[in-house]
Order: sequence, then C-alpha cells, then structure tokens
Amino acid sequence: MECRKEENKKNCTCSYPCGRHGICCLCVEHHRENGELPGCFFPPEIEKTYDRSVENFIKCMTK
Repeated sequence: MECRKEENKKNCTCSYPCGRHGICCLCVEHHRENGELPGCFFPPEIEKTYDRSVENFIKCMTK
C-alpha cells in the first residue's frame, strides 16, 4: 500500500510538532508503544493538552 502522506496531512488534527504528520502508521505505532492514542482521536480542545492517555480518551468520550 502506498502512503498518502500529503493527503493525510490535510486531515491531521494533531497540533504537536513532530515528523510523523501524515504518516499515520508511524503515529499509531509510536503512541501504541507508549500506551497512548494519537491526537486525532481526541476533540480539538482535549488534543491541545497533549494528554494522549487511554484514561483521558475514555474520560472525554464518556462526558
């Protein structure tokens, strides 16, 4: 499968400056290794806190 990096970057809502923008497979791998979820899983106001924990995701999604 060919990476659609430029197309993915258009829809990337993550505000953290890193080299994985648009390379979703690397982003998911990175966050999974750290017990986290990617920023694009969170609402914008929560994403900006950079708390990518599973606990934070559950908390914000059950409100």
